Amino acid sequence: MNLRFSFLFWALIAEIIGTIGGFGSSVFFVPIGNFYFDFYSVLGMTAVFHLSSNLSKIALFRKGLDRKMLLNIGLPSVVFVILGAHESGKLDPKILEILLGIFLVALSLFFLVKKNFSFAPTRDNATVGGILSGFSAGLLGTGGAIRGLTMAAFNMEKSAFIATSAAIDLMIDLTRTLVYYDQGYVHESQMIYVPFLFAIGLIGSYIGKRILNHIPQERFKKISLLLILLIGIISMAKQIVF
Repeated sequence: MNLRFSFLFWALIAEIIGTIGGFGSSVFFVPIGNFYFDFYSVLGMTAVFHLSSNLSKIALFRKGLDRKMLLNIGLPSVVFVILGAHESGKLDPKILEILLGIFLVALSLFFLVKKNFSFAPTRDNATVGGILSGFSAGLLGTGGAIRGLTMAAFNMEKSAFIATSAAIDLMIDLTRTLVYYDQGYVHESQMIYVPFLFAIGLIGSYIGKRILNHIPQERFKKISLLLILLIGIISMAKQIVF
């Protein structure tokens, strides 16, 4: 199987932007991957890619890890990512990709309009955020933006935000990788990409961290949201028009 180098290039861009914007790379990686592979294969590759990506972020931002937040959001996320991953196998991949597009468009527009939206940083809200982000990650391949909104309510310092989010993501990815593998989403023919995606996860996280030191996160987050909006529209159009 020949390597698709353009796919690897866009995976690197997704990792860099995901690190800086705080949404995680999957919000970009999943819709980009859908232009190269079938939806279920992309779910499997996303989980594998994220293992490297999140290990890199934990290593780079490890001093900021918030263990209390890790439990309050992480545990419900792990439970509901299993449910979401199982449900993904019951739906037509075309419907899933349209749902992904709607999800990305709605999410980006919400953040662009409601710039200062927040809710009480309670344990109950943290649990609800964990449930929604975990289920979304299992079903559609991405749930980092929902988790980001939840964690933003706690006014976490930048490195604490990234390290804790990555640790939660790691728990989610380890869990859904097993479910995806059991459902046949991880194909042997795509294993050639695994070492490259692991390297990209490390390199992209490092580059993103360096850029984050020089660019205000809010300014780049707006750019990220506009890109998410565009990708969401393209994802829907790809299935509806073609």
